[in-house]
Amino acid sequence: MSRKEYHVVGLDVGSHKTCALVCQPGDDGKLQPCGVGTAESKGWRKGLIVNLDACVLAIKKAVEAAEAAAGISIDSAYVGIGGAHIKGVNSRGGLNLGKSQGGTREVTREDVSKVIQTAQSMTLPPDRERFYVEQQEYFLDSQNGIHNPVGMVGSRLEVNVHLITASATAYQNIVTAVNLAGIKVPDSGIVFEPLAGALACLTPDERELGVALVDIGGGSTDLIVYHQRTVRHTAVIPVGGDHFTNDIAVGLRTPIPEAEKMKCAWGERDSSKSSDNMLEVPSVGERPTRDVNYTMLSDILVPRATEMLELIRDEIEHSGFANQLGAGIVLVGGGAKLGGLVSLAEQTFELPVRVGEPKGLGKMTDALSDPASATVVGLIAYGNWMRLRRESQEKSWTGKLWGAFRGKGATS
Repeated sequence: MSRKEYHVVGLDVGSHKTCALVCQPGDDGKLQPCGVGTAESKGWRKGLIVNLDACVLAIKKAVEAAEAAAGISIDSAYVGIGGAHIKGVNSRGGLNLGKSQGGTREVTREDVSKVIQTAQSMTLPPDRERFYVEQQEYFLDSQNGIHNPVGMVGSRLEVNVHLITASATAYQNIVTAVNLAGIKVPDSGIVFEPLAGALACLTPDERELGVALVDIGGGSTDLIVYHQRTVRHTAVIPVGGDHFTNDIAVGLRTPIPEAEKMKCAWGERDSSKSSDNMLEVPSVGERPTRDVNYTMLSDILVPRATEMLELIRDEIEHSGFANQLGAGIVLVGGGAKLGGLVSLAEQTFELPVRVGEPKGLGKMTDALSDPASATVVGLIAYGNWMRLRRESQEKSWTGKLWGAFRGKGATS
């Protein structure tokens, strides 16, 4: 396959919206969006699939729309995963290098692979599925903070890693739904949603200084903490945009679809203007409509937003990196657009806060530059990174085989 024919596909299967994005390299080699498809998500409840057929149908609709726009057939995609069932944990593994106690030798790539396997060999409960491993730093004897130990000499190699696991049932249901829609998931193709969002929205400087990316979805809020360029902590807070919608529905006794519209209107309002503008609220059943103003909505939404931000703050403090977030907090996901959330977050965290806008693709449309598109754009970045890594490994193996062949020929 030529470079022009190559394409990478991201599939964000959210609890509200399913989005498929197809990208191809442009003339400058930069990935260009060539097809986007969206569909209303069905069959989800609290971030979990509860109706497989409905979920599969939504995926098919999104993929077919992206195929039609791109003029290609999609056979595989990188898929985002999130929700309260996700858990992250740090682990450490070690490997003696010398043949005798205290003996030294050069660290090889095989040693690095072995020590990483040792670090992730911790026993997991049978209902957990490990799907991502991040190497944080290596230790060689008394030296720490090593990013690549290959070629260095020592007697004992150790590594710290961060493992992300999911409920085995929830994980497999997502893979099954995607497969039933006719799409294959590549090896390591299931990606934690904030990890994808970080690839789309964070700069290298932010990851170096320390930053927390908060992905506010419908059913939950996912968190990832970076420091010194690597993942240090991941967590999920069981509060998301749906909780805001439900609060409006209960507080104003209005149907859920109408409550969702009011939440969006509150988020899109001009905060510099009066909060006394009236909104018409349909009631449940045969009751007449009522009028409310933005102040009444604020009285409902601000307490929930405060609760969510305090839970996030507590989780960041639990991570041990609360005082090492030099780049502050970045908010992504559809919930990041909730009006007044940035200023409220800055008061809660006492750190700079910004809303993340996805970048990195050529000819970004307004829809793709929206914080709600952080996951799907990041899945493209992740998929392209995986492709480049595979190509590098293939070249390495080809070089080794060619070297072995030449060596054999020279001695024959």
